[in-house]
Amino acid sequence: MNDLRSAVAFIAVAERRSFSAAARSLGVTASALSQSVRGLEQRLGLPLLVRTTRSVSLTEPGRRLYERLRPALREADAALEEASGSADVVQGTLRLTLGRLTVPLVLDPVLRPLLEQHPRLSIEISVEDRFVDIVSEGFDAGVRLSEAIEPDLTAVRLTPPFRLLVAGAPDYFARRGRPERPSALLEHDCITYRMLSTGALYAWEFERRGQEQAIAVRGRITTNDGPSMLSTGLQGLGLVYLHEQALAPHVASGRLELVLEDYAVTVPGFFLYFPRLSAQQPKLRAFIDAARQHLVGLGPATSRRPTPGSTARRPKRRRR
Repeated sequence: MNDLRSAVAFIAVAERRSFSAAARSLGVTASALSQSVRGLEQRLGLPLLVRTTRSVSLTEPGRRLYERLRPALREADAALEEASGSADVVQGTLRLTLGRLTVPLVLDPVLRPLLEQHPRLSIEISVEDRFVDIVSEGFDAGVRLSEAIEPDLTAVRLTPPFRLLVAGAPDYFARRGRPERPSALLEHDCITYRMLSTGALYAWEFERRGQEQAIAVRGRITTNDGPSMLSTGLQGLGLVYLHEQALAPHVASGRLELVLEDYAVTVPGFFLYFPRLSAQQPKLRAFIDAARQHLVGLGPATSRRPTPGSTARRPKRRRR
């Protein structure tokens, strides 16, 4: 029992990188929390945390222990939460991670009706474009393109397949002309995207008549943020490569124009992903039910990948 209490204390400090913040969350003093973690380190014979006057970080053994303990404690929390009331009551906090450009697409239509229907449910949203290991970072679920999801996780479709398209502002095309084929992009200013997962610049992908190609575009502006890419494209500072839902309102208003549509690739869409053991949590089932009800074009089926015979292509390298 002492080790269990010490494990809870260690997880709290590891998540918050602060003894004082962890102590407040657990309702104990920072001194008591520090003593508990130090006792765990002594029993294990390993240093788990590196402490300085300004920060707390994990050692390598501490990181491994955190990655093993956190999923188990999350499952224990979920079991106790469900046991505190009816197993069908939607309650507690649903922690989600998703990219910035997916917020208006898959979260905004769902959030209000979900919270109105379930008054005991809270939502914690982390918005970032890197791929997140939801198990090690303590999330219930995430939203990403299907090919970015590890095969041991369950995935539920949130959007239909869609295209990735190149667009630019009318004044950009007036100055620089319009590319007629993907290779011509090497003569244009493109807003390049640096992938947070690898640090590499993303190569724009195209396909026509079964022939695939990736173009390592260049430009004077590089970003790791989808909305920033869209904003600079709207200013006429370069061409952008984004999913068609993000571009659609600006194309309709005339602020952006599409090029190279004949070469556009189609991807399977955005999916909600989560550990298999979490599938029966009422709060997660409630989000999935709300998504099926309120997201446009979403049917009742779940999927891990495009079904056989689907025209949706699975790019090999995308991790955005």
